[in-house]
Amino acid sequence: MNAWAVQSPCTTGCVGHRVPPVSARTALRRCTDFTAIVAGTAARRHTLTDPGSLRLRARHLLDALGVQQVGGEGGLSVPGRTGTLIVANHISWLDVIALLAREPATLIAKREVDTWPVVGTLARRAGTCFIDRDSFRRLPQQVALVRETLLAGRSVAVFPQATTWCSPSGGTFRRAMFQAALDARAPVRPVSIGYRQHGMPSTVAAFVGDDGFLPSLRRVARADGLTVRVDAHDVLRPGPGRDRRTLALAAQEAVLGRVPASALPVPPLSPALHA
Repeated sequence: MNAWAVQSPCTTGCVGHRVPPVSARTALRRCTDFTAIVAGTAARRHTLTDPGSLRLRARHLLDALGVQQVGGEGGLSVPGRTGTLIVANHISWLDVIALLAREPATLIAKREVDTWPVVGTLARRAGTCFIDRDSFRRLPQQVALVRETLLAGRSVAVFPQATTWCSPSGGTFRRAMFQAALDARAPVRPVSIGYRQHGMPSTVAAFVGDDGFLPSLRRVARADGLTVRVDAHDVLRPGPGRDRRTLALAAQEAVLGRVPASALPVPPLSPALHA
């Protein structure tokens, strides 16, 4: 393990249904519909460069899995000469789809996402930039890539926790990508992502520990009443007295609140509901 790698204490033991799951038949139908949409995406010869098409495809994927998107409406980018650096907490592979359904931004994701079944295909077609988060040597080039994308007027979505956590309060924000916003003089939009089942906090969508994509997909497909909320917070702007450290801390406070990074994850309602 690289010394720069971020490790989360969350394991599959943190993950479970908050309420009894739907029937196996319903789950199978959801998985089939989800896979069909992704297969149609993979068949496209070009990336989904049209924002409207990409947003619609992401929303169809959520609908196929029975996941309802609730909360704010509208885009996350700030009008201006540069793109917006969108920074969000990271819980699940579903985060990618939920963000694209709200804002078709360029995604910066760890290289492993490219190998994930289904989601890797969607991410590639959406023009995602895959980076090696654990390579300190390549960090300057990765920051430069984000800076140039912002200067080109395209918004970029990143997960500065660098790994997934089973609840919205885990982890801390790494600072590197905030340097790109400073260099481009681009606004930063903090975003909180959270999952609930019938209004109660749920870990069922979390993709943590040694969890595999297919078991995670089946678990999400069996989740009853699952919603994802994408909340946009006030924009942070680079300015005098603000370096990447203060910018990252301000974004972290907006997204994670004042809950300590070491806070324990919310446990599932009952071990018997794990699936």
